[in-house]
Amino acid sequence: MKNKLQAVLKRIFNWIKKNKIKSAIAAVLLLVYYFSLPRTIFQEPYSTVIESKEGELLGAKIARDGQWRFPAQDSVPDKFKKCIVYFEDEYFYKHPGFNPVAMVNAIKQNRKAGKVVRGGSTITQQVIRLSRKGKGRTYFEKLIEITLATRLELGYSKNKILELYAAHAPFGGNVVGLEMASWRYFGVQSNQLSWAENATLAVLPNAPSLIYPGKNQIKLLKKRNRLLLKLHQEGVIDEQTYKLSIDEPLPQKPYDLPQIAPHLLQRVAKNEEGTRIKTTVEYALQNRVNQIAKYYYNQYKQNEVHNLAILVIDVSNRNVMSYVGNSSTDANHQKDVDIIDAPRSTGSILKPLLYGAMLDDGELLPNTLVADIPTQIAGYTPQNFNLTFDGAVPAHRALSRSLNIPAVLMLQDFGVHKFYEELQKFKLRDINKTPDHYGLSLILGGAESNLWDLCRTYASMSSTVNYFNRNQGKYRTKEFTELNYKNDFEPDFGSESDQKNILGAGSIWLTYNAMEQVNRPEGDEAWKFYDSSLKIAWKTGTSFGNRDAWAIGTNSRYVVGVWVGNATGEGRPTLTGVTSAAPILFDIFNVLPRQRWFATPYKDLEAVEVCKLSGYLAKEDCPKSMEWVPKKGKSTKVCPYHKMVHLDKTERFQVNSSCESIDNIVTKNWFVLPPVMAWYYKSQHIEYLPLPPFKEGCEGIQSKTMDFIYPKSNSKIYLTKNFNSEVQPVILKVAYSERDKELFWYVDHVFKAKTKTFHELPITPTSGVHYITVVDAYGNEIRRKIEIIRE
Repeated sequence: MKNKLQAVLKRIFNWIKKNKIKSAIAAVLLLVYYFSLPRTIFQEPYSTVIESKEGELLGAKIARDGQWRFPAQDSVPDKFKKCIVYFEDEYFYKHPGFNPVAMVNAIKQNRKAGKVVRGGSTITQQVIRLSRKGKGRTYFEKLIEITLATRLELGYSKNKILELYAAHAPFGGNVVGLEMASWRYFGVQSNQLSWAENATLAVLPNAPSLIYPGKNQIKLLKKRNRLLLKLHQEGVIDEQTYKLSIDEPLPQKPYDLPQIAPHLLQRVAKNEEGTRIKTTVEYALQNRVNQIAKYYYNQYKQNEVHNLAILVIDVSNRNVMSYVGNSSTDANHQKDVDIIDAPRSTGSILKPLLYGAMLDDGELLPNTLVADIPTQIAGYTPQNFNLTFDGAVPAHRALSRSLNIPAVLMLQDFGVHKFYEELQKFKLRDINKTPDHYGLSLILGGAESNLWDLCRTYASMSSTVNYFNRNQGKYRTKEFTELNYKNDFEPDFGSESDQKNILGAGSIWLTYNAMEQVNRPEGDEAWKFYDSSLKIAWKTGTSFGNRDAWAIGTNSRYVVGVWVGNATGEGRPTLTGVTSAAPILFDIFNVLPRQRWFATPYKDLEAVEVCKLSGYLAKEDCPKSMEWVPKKGKSTKVCPYHKMVHLDKTERFQVNSSCESIDNIVTKNWFVLPPVMAWYYKSQHIEYLPLPPFKEGCEGIQSKTMDFIYPKSNSKIYLTKNFNSEVQPVILKVAYSERDKELFWYVDHVFKAKTKTFHELPITPTSGVHYITVVDAYGNEIRRKIEIIRE
C-alpha cells in the first residue's frame, strides 16, 4: 500500500510541475487531503483484556463508556473475512474505497421505495462512519466519507481495514467488535467459530437489533441462511458444509465472559487500562489453582475465615504462572480486594532471611546452639508458640521449628538496624518505618509485607543458587528483579559478576536445607499426611491474634506463596500458617511437575570441624565432626561450652589439689551449659550430664551453677489483683545444677525461705525497689534488683 501511495503522489507532483499556475492551489488541496485522516482513527476507550500464555481468554473489564469493546486483534479470522465481504462489500478487494455502481443502484432503489432500503457504503466507508459517529446521514457527509475512505485506502492495507471494521462494528446492545460478540453470543474465541456462527455475526452490524435472544429469530435466521447460500453458490463452502451450517441453531442466550484471573485483570486495568495483554499465566494451572482455592475457601468459611490469596512463580524468569488475588467470597467479605499486594503482618515468615543473613555474615553456623529460655528484653517478653522452652537448640532446628525466643535472641545478636538494612535490600516495600519502630518484634510479625514482595524475594534467592551452580560460581548484578506477568517481557538480570547481591549461594542453600525439614511443629499430627518425598524449602507464619496465616515454599523451579485470613483483619482462633496455609501450599506443589533439589554450591562453602554438641567451631577438647559452612563461617566463635574438669577416681565429685592427690585426679572434658539453659536443656536431652558437685572439703573457686530464670535484671513487675481483689504474688524462679541441694532465699537481706529440687518462691512485696538474693550450701550467691508496682 505504501508503494501505491507513493506512485499516486509522484503522479500528482509531476502534474504540479507541468501546471505551474495551478500548482499552489493543488499543493494546498493535496496537503488538506493528506492530513484529512486523523493519525488515530478511533478515539473510543477499550475494554481491558487479559489472555493466558497460550492465548486463552482469562478475563475482561468493560470500557469506561460502558461498552464491551475489545482492542483490535492483529488479524481477522479468514471465515469472518469471507462472510463479511460477501455480505457487505463483494468488490472490497477491487474498489479504491467507494463503489460508484453500488451507490447509484442504492440511490435508485431508495427513490423507488420512498425510503432507505439499501445502502451503497463499502466496508471502508463504514469504518469511516463508525469513527465519525454522531454525524448526520446527508449527501455532504457522504461526500466526506468517500474522501476519507479513499484516503484510508491509500494509508492502510485491505486486511488492516477489515481489522478496524471487525473491532468497531456494533453487534447489538453494548457489544462492539467481533471478538466480544464471539464470546457474548457463542462463548468461544472468534477463530473457533463455525461458518454458521461467522455468518450470524456478519449480518448483525447491518441490523444489530436482531440478536436479542427470543426476538426476531426468524428474520435473523433468514439473513444468515441467505449469506450461507451465497457462500455456497460462490464456491466458498461445499454442499455438505452448507447443509450442516443451515441446521445449526441461533444463539439463545448471552454467555458470561470468563473471569479466571479477576484480580490480575484488576491489576492490569489499574496500570494499563484499555489494553489487551497476553500474560504469563498458564491456563490449565490457573484453573487448577482456582479449584484448590475454592475447595479450601468452602472449608474455611465454616470457621468465619473468608479470604485467601495464592501466587505461583517460575524461578527461572520470575513469570507469574498463577494469580489468585482472593477467594470466591461475596461483597460482604471484600471479594474485590486483591490481597496479593495488601500489606499484612509477617508473623514468622522473615525468620529464614535472618538465619541466612547471620550465616552469610559469619555470625552463626547451622548447628550453633541458640538459647531457648524465658526471656525478657527491655520489657519485651517473647514466647514460643507452644509456650515451652528447650534451653538450647541448634540454629537450623530453631528455624525449622519456628521457635520465637531463639529468633529474638538471634536478632538481638545480629542487630535490629543491621537486619532492617538487609530487608531494605530485598525491597520489601511495606517495611517502611524506622528500625526503632519495630524493635525486636520485627522478626515475629511486628512488620508488614505482601505476598508479591515475599514471593519475589524467595524466587530471587532460589535463582541465585541455580545460576551460581550453572555458571562456575558467578552471580548476576540484577538477580533481585521484579516479578512479571507480561508474556512478551524479557527480564533484565544484569551482567555476570563475582560479587553476590545480598546473600551468597552457600548461605541460601543452607537456609533452604533447614527449611526443607518438615517434622515440625511438635504435636501436630497433620504432618504425617504430607508426602515426605515432596522436597521443598518452606516456611509458615502466623501473626499476632491469628489474623494472618502464611506459607511460602520453593524448589529449584517454582515458588508458591499462600496467605489465608480475613481482609478485614479479624482473627480466628484456629487460623495458623501450619493448619490453614500449608495444606494449600502442598496441594499446589503436588500439581506442579516434580523438581530436583538445589545442587550444592561447593564454591561458596568450606568444610570445617565443628563441635558435635554445641555446633560452634571445634576447639581442642571438643568432639568433632565435619560440616559445610559459608566461607565467612570460619570466623565464628569457637565452642564456649566445653571445659576441662578435675574429678576423683569415681568421677562423682569435682576435686582439686587442695583435697585430692594429684595422682588420683582424673581430668575429663565436660559439656557445660549456663545454668538456665542447662535447666531446660536437660529435660529434653537425657544424655546431658550436669557437672558433679565438689567433694566436701575442697577449696577453690566454685563454678557458676545457678542463675535466675525469673525475674531478669532490673525488671519492672506489676502485681495484679484477682476477682476477689486479692494481690497476686510474683513467682521467683532459679535454675540450679545440683538437684538435691538446698537454696536459701533473701528479700532485702531478710531471709524468707529455703527450697529444694524445685526452686520457686512466691512473694508479695510492697511497691518499690527490692533486692533478691539466693545462696547455695557452698556460699555461692546470685542477686537481682527489681521494681514492684502494685495496682
